[in-house]
Amino acid sequence: MRTRRKPGPVWPGCGAGLVVLCLCVAPYGASAVVGETKTVYQRDAEFDVTYTVTSDIQTIYAFNHTVSRNKTEGVRVSVQSEQVDSPILFVVRQKQAVVSFQVPLVLRGLYQRKYSYTHVGRTLCQPPTRAASEIQFFFVDVSTLSSRGVNYQLRVSRVESFTLQTDTKFSFVATPSQPQYFKYAFPDGVDSVIVKVNSQMTFPCSVMSIQDILCPVYDLDNNVAFIGMYQTMTKTAAITVQRKDFPSNSFYVVIVVKTEDEACGGPLRFYPLRPDELIDAGNRSKTLDVVVSPAIKSEVYVMGMLFCLGIFLSFYIITFLVACVENKRMHKRREGLLSTPAASPAETGKGLTPGSPYEYGSIADNSSLLSSEPITDSVGSTDVNYGYMGREPFKRRSLTTLFHLAVRIERSLDSVGRCRQESLSSVEEDDYDILADIDSDKNIVRTKKFLCVSDLARKDKRVLNKKYQIYFWNIATIAVFYALPVIQLVITYQTVVNVTGNQDICYYNFLCAHPLGALSAFNNILSNLGYIMLGLLFLLIVLHRDIMHNRALLRHEVAALECGIPKHFGLFYAMGTALMMEGLLSACYHVCPNYTNFQFDTSFMYMIAGLCMLKLYQKRHPDINASAYTAYACLAAVIFFSVLGVVFGKGNMVFWIVFSVIHIIATLLLSTQLYYMGRWRLDSGILRRMLYVVYTDCIRQCSGPMYIDRMVLLVMGNIVNWSLAAYGLIERPNDFASYLLAIAICNLLLYFAFYIIMKLRSGERIHCLALVCILFTAVVWGFALFFFFQGLSTWQKTPAESREHNRDCILLSFFDDHDIWHFLSSIAMFGSFLVLLTLDDDLDAVQRDKIYVF
Repeated sequence: MRTRRKPGPVWPGCGAGLVVLCLCVAPYGASAVVGETKTVYQRDAEFDVTYTVTSDIQTIYAFNHTVSRNKTEGVRVSVQSEQVDSPILFVVRQKQAVVSFQVPLVLRGLYQRKYSYTHVGRTLCQPPTRAASEIQFFFVDVSTLSSRGVNYQLRVSRVESFTLQTDTKFSFVATPSQPQYFKYAFPDGVDSVIVKVNSQMTFPCSVMSIQDILCPVYDLDNNVAFIGMYQTMTKTAAITVQRKDFPSNSFYVVIVVKTEDEACGGPLRFYPLRPDELIDAGNRSKTLDVVVSPAIKSEVYVMGMLFCLGIFLSFYIITFLVACVENKRMHKRREGLLSTPAASPAETGKGLTPGSPYEYGSIADNSSLLSSEPITDSVGSTDVNYGYMGREPFKRRSLTTLFHLAVRIERSLDSVGRCRQESLSSVEEDDYDILADIDSDKNIVRTKKFLCVSDLARKDKRVLNKKYQIYFWNIATIAVFYALPVIQLVITYQTVVNVTGNQDICYYNFLCAHPLGALSAFNNILSNLGYIMLGLLFLLIVLHRDIMHNRALLRHEVAALECGIPKHFGLFYAMGTALMMEGLLSACYHVCPNYTNFQFDTSFMYMIAGLCMLKLYQKRHPDINASAYTAYACLAAVIFFSVLGVVFGKGNMVFWIVFSVIHIIATLLLSTQLYYMGRWRLDSGILRRMLYVVYTDCIRQCSGPMYIDRMVLLVMGNIVNWSLAAYGLIERPNDFASYLLAIAICNLLLYFAFYIIMKLRSGERIHCLALVCILFTAVVWGFALFFFFQGLSTWQKTPAESREHNRDCILLSFFDDHDIWHFLSSIAMFGSFLVLLTLDDDLDAVQRDKIYVF
C-alpha cells in the first residue's frame, strides 16, 4: 500500500490504522519544506529476519504473533544504524502499549554529558490476556527527517527464556542501550522470593529493578528509578520480593547498565571540551546471570525468634540458680558465725538481750556506723585496733572482748554521735570539700606514697551515694531525649525506602535480609534483643546486691560498714541502662543502616566504655571520682567529635591535625589528674611549677617517680594514645566512629589489665565466680570480634560496592554473621559487667586500711 500526502496538519484525515503513525510523524512533517511530499510504506514483516534498509521514506512493519494465557513469550526489537545528524525514530504500537526510541540513542550522564549509541535493543511489554490463546498484532513505525537515505537494520525476535524459573540460573548480556528484563510468576505455596543477580565483572555499573506487570516498563538509565524497587550493583545484587506487594502474583526483573560508573564508585570520564559534544561510550556490555529462589517461610521466623528468646532467657535461669546456691551458702555461713559453743555466762555475755546495743555483732557495728575509720581505744592504749585486724575473720573475736569494748566506748558515744550527726546534717559533697582544714588534710592524705582505700573513702556514704545515683538518673534522662527523635528518624528512613523503592539508601546484607511488615531486615533488629534482656538482667542483679547491702547496713554488720571496697551502685545502674539503650539504638540503626545514622549505634558504646573505666577507677578512689556532670560532658564531647569526623573527617587533613592535637592534650591533662590524685591546678603558674619539678627531680638530683605504679600505668597509656593519634594522622581512616571507639576500648583494656595485675601483685585473690566470668568473657569476646570483622556491609563505600561484601545466612537460615556478633557481643558485655561487679568480692572481709590503692 502506498499513500501520498501533502505536508501539514493531517490528523483529521488519518486512517484508524495510522493514528499513532500520524501523531509521531506529523511534527516532522510540520517542519519540512513547504511543498515536499513523504511516502508512507507499510509491509508485513516476520520474526527473526533482519531488514537492512537505506531509505528516507516512512515505513510501517506489521507483525503478528500468538499470545497464550498460560505462556508468556517476550518480543525483542533490535535496531542498528550509522551515526547520522538526523536520528531515526522508531515507534512500536501494541494493543495496550506504545514504545518509542530514536537511533542513535543519546543518554545523559553527570554534568550533562551525552553518550551516543547506534545499537539499540528493547523488549516489548507483554500485557496479560484473558483468552486461552489469541493473535495479537503490533506495528513498528520508522521515520526520519534526514534529507538523504539512512542505513538501518531492524530485527524482531522472540525471547524464549523470557519467563524465569525458580532456582534456575539464566545468563544474558546487557548494555546501556540494550537493557533486559524478564518475567517471574510466584508458584503456588511461595509467598516471598529473593532475586539474585551476579556478574564476574565489577564495571560497568548496572541497576537491578523489580517492577509490577505494567506497561510501559521503565528500562533505561534515565527512568529505571521511576517505579518499583531498585538498587545499583557491581558484582552482586539481591532483593527480597513478597507476593503481597504484587496483585498479579508476578513481576518483572529489569537489568539496566548505566552510562557512567560514578554511582558504583568508579571513575568519571573527562568533561568534554564542547558542552554538546557527543561522547563515545565505548564497550559497556556486561554479562550477568539471574536466579530467583524461594525465601524463608514463616516457620523460620518463628524459629529465629524462639531461638533468640531461648538463649537469653537461659541466662535468667542460670542467674537464678547461682543466686539460690549463693544465698544458701551465705545463710549457712551466717548460721556458723552466730552459733557459739556452750560457755560460762561471762564468756557468752549472759544478760545481753537480743536486739540490745551490746548484743554480739552489734557493738562494733554501732561504732562502725558512726565512723568510717577503725575505732581505737581513746582511753587506754592507742595500739589496740577494735575494727577488723588485717584479714582475721570476725568470728574469731571473743564476745567478752566486744562487751568490754562497748563499755569503754560508751562514755564517748554521745559526744561522738553528736559530732557525727552534725557532719551528716547536710549531704552535699561541697560542704565537705570547701573547708580549708579538710583541703589541707586532702593534700596530706592523697599525696602519701602508699595509699589505702580508707584514705580515699573518707566522705560520708550518703554523700557519695547521692553523687553516684546521679549517674543513673542522668543517663536515663539522656536515653529518653536521645531515643525518641532517633526512633522517629529511622521510621522516616524506612518509610522513604518503602515509598521510593530506592534500596541504595540503606546498607543491608541483602543476601540475608528478611522483611517483616514495613521492616526490611527484621533479623538484624531481632538480634539486638540480647542487649536489652541482658541489660535488664544486670540491673536486677545489681538491685539484688544493693538490697542485700542495705540490709547488712541495717543490721550494722561490720563487714558492710568497715570492710571491702565501698559499695556504690549508681554507676552499675548506669551501665545496665546503657547496655539496654545500646540494644535499642542498635536496633534503630539497623532499621536503615547508613553513614548518617551510624552514631546511633556507637553513642552508647562510648558511654559504656567510659562508664566501665569510671567504675574501675571508683572502686579504690570513691572520694575523687568524676561527677556525673563532668563525665557526661566529656562523653558528649566525644560524640560531638564522632559526628564531626563522620561528616568532615574523610580525607580532611586539617580535621585530623586538630583532633590529634586535642587527643594528645587531653591525654596529658588526664594523666596529670590521675597521677596527682586531683591535687594540682591548671592556672597561669603551671609552667613555672613544671619547670621547677623538672629542675629539682631531673637536674638537681636524679630521682625516680614517687608513685611508681601510677607512673607505669600512665606511661603505657600515653604510649598507646600517642600511637593511636599518630596512626589516625597518618592513615586517616574513613570510619572515624570506629576509630574513636577503638581508642576508648584500648584505654579500657589497658586499665583493666593494669588493675588485674596490680590486684594480684598486692597479694589479693580472685574468687572462683569472678575468675569464671573473666575466662568466659574473654572467650566470648574473641569469637564476637571474629564475626564483627567479617564486614558484611560498609557505608564507607558506595551501596553497590558494599553489596560485594554481602553473604548468605549462616544460622537457622535466618541470622547472618553480624547477627551472631550482636548475640556474642551482648553476652560478652554482660560478662564484662559481671567481672566488674564481682572482681573484688574477695575483699569483703578485709579492712579498708589494708586494701591498697593503685
